[in-house]
Amino acid sequence: MIMETDHLNAVARWAVSLMESLGGPGAGLTIALENLFPPLPSEIILPLAGFAASRGTFGLVEVLLWTTLGSVVGALILYGLGAWLGRDRLRRIVARVPLMKVSDVDRAEAWFDRHGSKAVFFGRMIPLFRSLISIPAGLERMSPVRFILLTAAGSAIWNTIFVLAGFFLGENWGMVEQYADVLQLLVISAVAIAVVSFVAVRVRQRGRGKMVG
Repeated sequence: MIMETDHLNAVARWAVSLMESLGGPGAGLTIALENLFPPLPSEIILPLAGFAASRGTFGLVEVLLWTTLGSVVGALILYGLGAWLGRDRLRRIVARVPLMKVSDVDRAEAWFDRHGSKAVFFGRMIPLFRSLISIPAGLERMSPVRFILLTAAGSAIWNTIFVLAGFFLGENWGMVEQYADVLQLLVISAVAIAVVSFVAVRVRQRGRGKMVG
């Protein structure tokens, strides 16, 4: 056994079981799925994988390679989803969404054209955006090679930080989750403020009859 799992939630226990059964590839699989299903938190899985490595369940380099590969695979699936959705379909969807304008899509595309590479790289190190940033990359048909390299680089940094934390903290690996929760709360708060501000501005514009295109 990697560790006692009684105090872990069902998702974390499942991740532990998978790593015990498959070793490094199990850690990579959980991280690939984490990209697609947010209830699988990398902030728990990665320190757990590091702790498992410290107990000799698998090698440290092995788990770093597998988790980074898992990150890339999960990101590519979402990239494919964005490419499948496409610009035209996205515009039709946005045109039907209250308080949204098609010109919002144009501005987002212009921003991504300028900052897409940095967004993909740094986005891999920000909770929530870790997964979501792959979709606009697919929408904008970023070069797959560039996308893979940037995703792998950003993911390797994020994964290494959390895996090493679990490796060196050992039995105290759970401390990582406490600090990660603070970071996630800050990100969620910033997003909530941005959304509320956007809605407030659009409601005001609608009231003044300025909601055009």
